Amino acid sequence: MMINDEDDDDDDNDDNDDNNSLFPIKRTVTMRPTKPPTDMFPECPFGCQCYLRVVQCSDLDLISIPSKIPSDTRLLDLQNNKIREIKENDLKGLTSLYALYLNNNKISKVHPKAFQQTKKLKRLYLSHNHLTEVPSKLPKSLAELRIHDNRVKKIQKDAFKGMHSLHVLEMSANPLNSSGIEPGAFEGMTVFHVRLAEAKLTTIPKGLPSTIYELHLDHNKISSVELEDFKRYKDLQRLGLGYNKIKDVENGSFASTPNLREIHLESNKLKIVPPGLADLRYLQVVYLHANNIVKVEVNDFCPTEPRVKKSLYSGISLFSNPVKYWEVQPATFRCAAGRSSVHLGNFRK
Repeated sequence: MMINDEDDDDDDNDDNDDNNSLFPIKRTVTMRPTKPPTDMFPECPFGCQCYLRVVQCSDLDLISIPSKIPSDTRLLDLQNNKIREIKENDLKGLTSLYALYLNNNKISKVHPKAFQQTKKLKRLYLSHNHLTEVPSKLPKSLAELRIHDNRVKKIQKDAFKGMHSLHVLEMSANPLNSSGIEPGAFEGMTVFHVRLAEAKLTTIPKGLPSTIYELHLDHNKISSVELEDFKRYKDLQRLGLGYNKIKDVENGSFASTPNLREIHLESNKLKIVPPGLADLRYLQVVYLHANNIVKVEVNDFCPTEPRVKKSLYSGISLFSNPVKYWEVQPATFRCAAGRSSVHLGNFRK
């Protein structure tokens, strides 16, 4: 009886922590499966990849913006597809969307209410599409808008209405001419970077935002720079006018832009160094190569008064001009950082 009692006691205590048996028998416990957190595997459009509020749908041959995009998406990448249109409800519910990449599609139509709910959108990339005009009623929250390489011929007066936060505007490689920019199109904007290169502009655009730091107008058909062209751009620091047809720069044209640090005037038809460069205190880089400059004067780049403070030039390019560089006086580049900062010679007819 005592043995039986001990055996019974042992049986009853198999699961106890103080069981000293060599191979204790443990009771099998059945665990109920738990559901993974919903944010680990969010609902995702077929073929796309979704992770950490980023939806990657590029290079899928999509013909339209997919449905079932998670509502908390912040970045939506739809580059390199065959999307032709942005419909009214394509972006519905995406109230947290911060960046939308639609580069390299076939978009020709954008519904006026397509961006009605994307009030936090900061970056919109629509480059390499078939747009003929700037889409209307874009989010006022935009800080960066890129419509490079489309078919835009006109910028309407109200195209950017209310977009006070827009800092970068890229509209190069569009068949836009000077008359295609309606008066007041940029009114009230605080853009810092504007690129209207590779277009059909024949004059410097009027009425651009006065807040511009960088203005790129390269590869156009501009023939001259006039006194009034840059009068309102007092904060301008970098100016691109290369690859135009500029023959003349009126004296005093740069007087209203005292903060200029870099000027590109290469591949034009200039016969002399543009006047007024010596007065630009912060100017450090001047591109004048591939023009028709035949003579460089001793005071073309540096101030005549030695006491006037002037930033040293880090780059002056004058090569591919018919100037006889051996006739240029050494004092001409007295305010350059060194010999390597000046590029001369290599002219061929």
